[in-house]
Amino acid sequence: MESQHKQYDPAPTLVQRVNRDFTYQPPNGEQVLRMSSIRQECKNLAAKILQDTPPSREQSLALTSLEEVSMWCNAAIARNE
Repeated sequence: MESQHKQYDPAPTLVQRVNRDFTYQPPNGEQVLRMSSIRQECKNLAAKILQDTPPSREQSLALTSLEEVSMWCNAAIARNE
């Protein structure tokens, strides 16, 4: 017996979002510079976190969150321009 499950008809805007978010968006020259700048600033803050906070779960979470900041900022540039 075949398993049947409900299928949904997603809104066109959600389909567009999925297509945008899961397609590689190569950055152009100017975007590359801004993305690199964001990564460098996050790297500088990561170094400050390592220098000024004790090794701990909280430090690790801060570094992970900062990595997410860098990723999402650069995704915003690549996906929305």
